[in-house]
Amino acid sequence: MSEQDPTLPTDHDLVTRLLGREPAGDFEIVVRRRSGEPVVIANAPLLRDGTPMPTRYWLIDPQLRDAVSTLESTGGVRAAEASVDPEELADAHRRYATERDALLSPAHIGPRPSGGVGGTRQGVKCLHAHLAWWLAGGEDPVGEWVAVQLAATPATEAAEGAGRLIG
Repeated sequence: MSEQDPTLPTDHDLVTRLLGREPAGDFEIVVRRRSGEPVVIANAPLLRDGTPMPTRYWLIDPQLRDAVSTLESTGGVRAAEASVDPEELADAHRRYATERDALLSPAHIGPRPSGGVGGTRQGVKCLHAHLAWWLAGGEDPVGEWVAVQLAATPATEAAEGAGRLIG
């Protein structure tokens, strides 16, 4: 096994820089740019202090994050909710919660994460969370809707190499 070059940043260093803070829980980088830069992390269902973490997939790529923020600021949350089938969205929330909750130990007692994508039980709360899950391979109609909306923006390059291409 080869050791990492000590002059290169670790995944932890990269994620800390992209979050702008120390990660509060364990994570895994699940989507990267072709260059290796992280795009999406998968969070553990509990933070290190035991606080529930409802958001399993977190979009950390700054270019995509900014593009999604712009979409949200121009009515994207309401538009997404109006554009997707409510039953498909409810199913997506259930699948997301089931996947996240399966990571908890059966012996876990105490607070548990709640809700589906972005911690909500119904409707759309955060387009970033939906796109992150979709990029990580989740079957999310809102994430797919966001990807279509971003297809005409330069931010789409961040999704390259993720197995899901935008545009």
